[in-house]
Amino acid sequence: MDAAWIESLVQLLTDWGYLGLFISALLAGSIVPFSSELVMGALVAMGLEPWLCVLAATLGNTLGGLTCYWLGRLGRIDWIEKYLGVKREKVERVQRFLQGRGALMAFFAFLPFVGEAIAVALGFMRSNLWLTTVSMFAGKLARYVAMLWAIQSVM
Repeated sequence: MDAAWIESLVQLLTDWGYLGLFISALLAGSIVPFSSELVMGALVAMGLEPWLCVLAATLGNTLGGLTCYWLGRLGRIDWIEKYLGVKREKVERVQRFLQGRGALMAFFAFLPFVGEAIAVALGFMRSNLWLTTVSMFAGKLARYVAMLWAIQSVM
């Protein structure tokens, strides 16, 4: 993606306010490489309520992460490799790591590079959906709160 296209997309999502932030976070949490941080920073700078921004971003990013979980739950490794770009070896390695740790490990689904693999592996392992969702939400909430703190300390 070139910079002008990304700038236009960020502008469009910023124009949509909280809904735009929700969409950007959903994309960032799923299979689309995108930075919801840019949209959140712009909206906070524009004066939108910071805690509503955190909530919109957290809900969107959690829903995006759950799409990875559901792709894993389908058990189609060819889809996971094709649509998420997560190789079978990575999913298997993460599964071995998660073995015995369970759904609470979804807290770490916010981490770059391994977050999607964690969500996919938990789906593959058929982890408890309720615990997975709550854990994932908590981790993503902590991430966005930390991001808000960083944004506000720069402003």
